[in-house]
Amino acid sequence: MGENIGAAARAMWNFGLDRMAITAPRDGWPNPKAVAMASGAGRLLDEARLAGTTAEALGEASFVYATTARSRDLTKEVFTPEAAMADAAARIAAGQHVAVMFGPERAGLENDDIAKANAIISVPVNPEFASLNLAQCVLLTAYEWRRASAEVVPREMEFAGTEPARQIEIEKLAEHYEDRLETAGFFFPPEKAEGMKQTLRNLWSRMPLTRADVQVLHGVMRQMVRWKERG
Repeated sequence: MGENIGAAARAMWNFGLDRMAITAPRDGWPNPKAVAMASGAGRLLDEARLAGTTAEALGEASFVYATTARSRDLTKEVFTPEAAMADAAARIAAGQHVAVMFGPERAGLENDDIAKANAIISVPVNPEFASLNLAQCVLLTAYEWRRASAEVVPREMEFAGTEPARQIEIEKLAEHYEDRLETAGFFFPPEKAEGMKQTLRNLWSRMPLTRADVQVLHGVMRQMVRWKERG
């Protein structure tokens, strides 16, 4: 379906892949439904290589992965998408030309097609419902390619116009709260005061405070004191 080809192009371009070969498209080519579904990735369709056979489509590749969720009567090494794309990245770095082959959504790849591949990619899906939409399978594979080939930060903090609080700022915040709480009689009984202050210091140090957070917390305490004094 043209829609599936367009969605596959969009999935590819999401993760920086732009070389597509289309083999014997069912609804002819070019296909306006594919362009509509590509949603901004139309350039991939414009530059896609049209092939009449699988062998023609794979002609430039030196190593081919076939995506299939079904067991076959063929002896092939089977990769998860993650392992396959890590392997692909290493092969490309060594100068090889790598391709991933996807089949029609209705029936998937035929054995004759899979026989042309060097290895299989199998997505660990629910065995009771193993059918994947074509574009979904492309997206999964392209995502793993991006992870394997680009510098992806697994976790980071976004600071909205601020930065982490400095130790001296946290120290001043702790002193501010201790002073006001002391005045309010919070540290009682006296023999437990030091332990209570240490607990508060430990609380401040465990919190990932920003400089903006520190300013807000100072303001909270000042306003509470003003309100108490007015009362």
